[in-house]
Amino acid sequence: MNIEATIPFPEAILPGVATPIAEVAQSPTSEPIHSASASQTSSNSQIVLMGRAISIPEGINWLTLIVLVVFHVGAIAAFFFFSWQRLLVMLILHVLAINVGIGMCYHRLLTHRGYQVPKWLEYVMTVFSTLSLEGGPIFWVATHRIHHQHSDQEGDPHTPREGGWWAHTGWLIWGNALHAQTEVLARYVPDLLKDRFHRWMSKFHWIPLVASGLLLFGIGWLTGGARNAVGMLLWGAFLRVTLGLHSTWLVNSATHLWGSRRFVTRDDSRNNWWVALLSGGEGWHNNHHANPVSARHGLAWYEFDPNWYGIWLLKVVGLARKIRVFRLERSKPGVSQAS
Repeated sequence: MNIEATIPFPEAILPGVATPIAEVAQSPTSEPIHSASASQTSSNSQIVLMGRAISIPEGINWLTLIVLVVFHVGAIAAFFFFSWQRLLVMLILHVLAINVGIGMCYHRLLTHRGYQVPKWLEYVMTVFSTLSLEGGPIFWVATHRIHHQHSDQEGDPHTPREGGWWAHTGWLIWGNALHAQTEVLARYVPDLLKDRFHRWMSKFHWIPLVASGLLLFGIGWLTGGARNAVGMLLWGAFLRVTLGLHSTWLVNSATHLWGSRRFVTRDDSRNNWWVALLSGGEGWHNNHHANPVSARHGLAWYEFDPNWYGIWLLKVVGLARKIRVFRLERSKPGVSQAS
């Protein structure tokens, strides 16, 4: 099967070349690039170019910076309120927000449409995604589709070729180019714009996180007083969100800097085992960039991919269908579709 034929929005997602490294002489070059200026954005609104050169002149996004600082301070404070109960609450919410939410929903379901679930489940998973403080579905999906379109090239929002720190965090702190080009970004998410729920959740994505924080504080107060309330909030929200953000950011930065390359792609994507452990399997990034529509990122038996196991479990109970899986074969790799 031709992998490009499986991609729902070819103008927004351009897959890498699914060719094993051993079959070619060289991998892509890693020459530094410079982002386009705002005036270089396509006049026909076909594409969006992001990157350091666009964002830095617009200055610091103070709201984003303040929120990130507050959450990092809260994360440090959480260690003074440790308990096994709070750790367990944090781990459960982390799985829901990062594994079920970001990995299984925002990334493999909404962005790449690697599988399908009933609408009610898609909406529930989307709510879990917003608990990560990574924005609403339209913001996240559009940004990631732009990343695939311009991966490590001119216009990529977070390529390490413009600096490792920029790829990790800096691209979020500077500028407001993404939000300033809402009409252009609409071309990257036509599927989500048709859905009233996703439009509403993109506008009010902060509500589930605030509600969960209030709930954690209230339950903590009722079960252990003021100190327990603060502890539950710090562990269940501030520390959890901070760790989740960095695990996601490492996919943007570390997996384009360190690791191995099974496939030749036009970007610097790499398979990084320790990022895969932290992110639930998203660290098998070279596999993903070569075959972006595949719902499974860990292709070999030793490539631990918990987010794929979650999708497989949904299939077992009859909640996931039309699952696209790239199968690594000795003769000729290809994509097969599970029912």
